[in-house]
Amino acid sequence: MPKLKRDGVNIYYEVHGQGTPILLSHGFSATSQMWRGQVAALSKGHKLITWDMRGHGQSDYPEDAAAYSEAATVADMAAILDAVGEKSAIIGGLSLGGYMSLAFHLAHPHRTRALLIIDTGPGYKKDEPREGWNANALRTAERYEKDGLARLAAGSAEMRTASHRSAEGLARAARGMLTQKDARVINSLPEIKVPVLVVVGANDTPFLAASDYMAGKIPGARKVVIPDAGHSANIDQPEAFNAAVLEFLDTLPA
Repeated sequence: MPKLKRDGVNIYYEVHGQGTPILLSHGFSATSQMWRGQVAALSKGHKLITWDMRGHGQSDYPEDAAAYSEAATVADMAAILDAVGEKSAIIGGLSLGGYMSLAFHLAHPHRTRALLIIDTGPGYKKDEPREGWNANALRTAERYEKDGLARLAAGSAEMRTASHRSAEGLARAARGMLTQKDARVINSLPEIKVPVLVVVGANDTPFLAASDYMAGKIPGARKVVIPDAGHSANIDQPEAFNAAVLEFLDTLPA
């Protein structure tokens, strides 16, 4: 599978199928392999693109902490679209990948045909809860530095099945990509004009309220709750998840 080099960092990606492109981004500590249960279903009528964020999976693990950021991640996503010859795509992801998809839309609204926001939070309007989130992200970084990749075994399904070469990259990604700096993303929700599907697992308690919030703030957004699913709804209930996404995709213009 191909890699692209951007600013000296190799980014791994995969392309499956042909048609309207879909770019799916994984969650923190996961990899593109978390989407393997979606490849057959979504690539039948679409060009499905998955990838590994920097510090994850088969992409590079740069030593420079400044190489990890929201802006760098969004730029990687745009570069992948360029590499596969697509001006725009349906942009989606789970958890951190969903947040980065919202950030991508904010930076590149004309490259975003629709959004798939899965088990995701949109960030925080107020400084205090954002600081609490960031403190937890920094603790996560410290735990990876202390415990190494053994921490993955205690995570949700998309983390337990992930393969990484180094915990150092995950620690740097937690500090630079998982932390948030402002309220730009959450404040952008009412301005989203593309079709949006919000998906959440019924048992993903920390993200239920966030999903309700996004569905209420984004004009025309659809929300689907996947029964008997946790934070990785696409892995916990792949058939129900795929059906919900395909039904949404069928409503989009060609």
